[in-house]
Amino acid sequence: MTTPGYVSKTDLVAALIRELVITGELEPGEQLRQRDLAQRFGVSQTPVREAMRRLESEGLLSCDTHRGFTVVAPDLGRVEENFQIRAALESLGASLAARKIDPAGLRRLRELNEQMRALADDDPGYAGLHGGPRVTRTHAESARQHDEILAALAGGDADAASARTYQHIIGADPVKEVSG
Repeated sequence: MTTPGYVSKTDLVAALIRELVITGELEPGEQLRQRDLAQRFGVSQTPVREAMRRLESEGLLSCDTHRGFTVVAPDLGRVEENFQIRAALESLGASLAARKIDPAGLRRLRELNEQMRALADDDPGYAGLHGGPRVTRTHAESARQHDEILAALAGGDADAASARTYQHIIGADPVKEVSG
């Protein structure tokens, strides 16, 4: 049970970092160090790390295995913004689903993934199984990434389900539509 008016350290740190990004004090491409931010805000590195993960799921930060967290450049265009919004919402949905999904739900998702895996890359039936934007990634690669998400869901690992879903969406290269 939460106390009215109580804000966790993670919530507070996330709000502070978000404000620094939005105001431009933290610039696009700037690498963020957990230790420095923890010292700046007077907290341990744990709430900083959790806040950074949350802001990654919101599309304000990105995480690279070798570079750590960096500030994402704003105004990437309509398609990119839609991918960021979708990534934030679907990664949250995956996190929540990992806590509640039942065997029947997992079975249904696995069936859909196997149907996707069986289709040729140019098969128009794919859109009916996976109603997202068209991307240049192959169906086989999408299915492999879905397997990773499904494994996280099956294991009840909310953080992994969220992170893998986020990367699946953000890592997609949308098909560029040619306008006449």
